[in-house]
Amino acid sequence: MSNKILVVDDEERVIEIVEMYLKKEGFEIYTAADGEEAVEKVKALQPDLVVLDIMLPKMDGWDVCKEIRKNLSIPILMLTAKGEEFDRVLGLELGADDYLTKPFSPRELVARIKAILRRVPPEGKEEKDDVIELADLKIDYSSREVSLNGEQIVLTPKEFELLWYLASHKDKVFTREELLKKVWSYEYYGDLRTVDTHIKRLREKLLSQEKKPNFNVKTIWGVGYKFEVTD
Repeated sequence: MSNKILVVDDEERVIEIVEMYLKKEGFEIYTAADGEEAVEKVKALQPDLVVLDIMLPKMDGWDVCKEIRKNLSIPILMLTAKGEEFDRVLGLELGADDYLTKPFSPRELVARIKAILRRVPPEGKEEKDDVIELADLKIDYSSREVSLNGEQIVLTPKEFELLWYLASHKDKVFTREELLKKVWSYEYYGDLRTVDTHIKRLREKLLSQEKKPNFNVKTIWGVGYKFEVTD
């Protein structure tokens, strides 16, 4: 069964090009031209991934991203004509899994989408039976569920993959470049702040309970990050 991709952009030419390339790869494509239509189609179609432009009529991409993230963990790849760091980081902080800056290569977009979908198993299909239990944290790969002290923590697909990778290599230090290659599944030629932003958001969610967890995603200054269990 082919993956369903919702492409959201108000530029007809962009829609045509993206749709042509993705259909060649066997994806089932749906489109939306404004933010309100995008939210409606996400709810109705439950796509496997959303390609989301930021500058949209009626509701911008940031608000669409926030609306999707209220109830769903569908992967989101954001498109933006803006190159400023603030815009890129904001999109990631709102829950986007990746971003591309316009103008972009359609082939790179296809590669990014494939990389994201490789990390998300199709509904009803278990990629692994593994469960990691470290301290008060439980990570179930097959159900994509994370619980802390018995309380479920809702993560986006990329946040889950990042946590899983770090926790499954406890006490090992990874550079940002290594995490981009392993978790994002491609050589990344962009901003290393992508990793920093996801780590920041992951920490915020894991620290949301009153009880302080006895583990930490620790920053190793000048190197990268590692997952460690504390006393």
